[in-house]
Amino acid sequence: MNLILFLAAFCVGIAISVQAAVNSQLASAIGANSVVAALVSFGCGTLVLCLAALAKGGLGATLAALPSVPLWKFAGGFLGAAFVFGTVFLAPRIGLLSLVVLVIAGQLLTSMAIDHFGLIQMAARKVSPVRMAGALVVVAGVAITLFGDRIVASMGR
Repeated sequence: MNLILFLAAFCVGIAISVQAAVNSQLASAIGANSVVAALVSFGCGTLVLCLAALAKGGLGATLAALPSVPLWKFAGGFLGAAFVFGTVFLAPRIGLLSLVVLVIAGQLLTSMAIDHFGLIQMAARKVSPVRMAGALVVVAGVAITLFGDRIVASMGR
């Protein structure tokens, strides 16, 4: 695997955490309106992507192909909006750490299923027992992160 791509993925993870914190602060600054904060965040992202698409070129041909695309393939935008809204809404309520470890657990388990079974027209990549063990370690880490203090406190009684 390419180390640069792994580092890029790691940076995406950093961006997700920072994005959740920044969007939470945006919501707080505008009267705790999570929906409007998510809308503003998506609006800023849309502007940046429009500029990048214009700079790349070929926008007309790409847009012309959109009518032939099956509707379900547009679900990514809805899921992205749900993700941004979810992080804006949940971060101040459950804390950024709890939010992120639960997001990671959800991503991990869903990604394993998509890879293993080749869901959503992705290439099937069988999940090996070693990768399954790694996922279980991550899920255990999520449980310790969420409930570790309570577990330790109950053991001390």
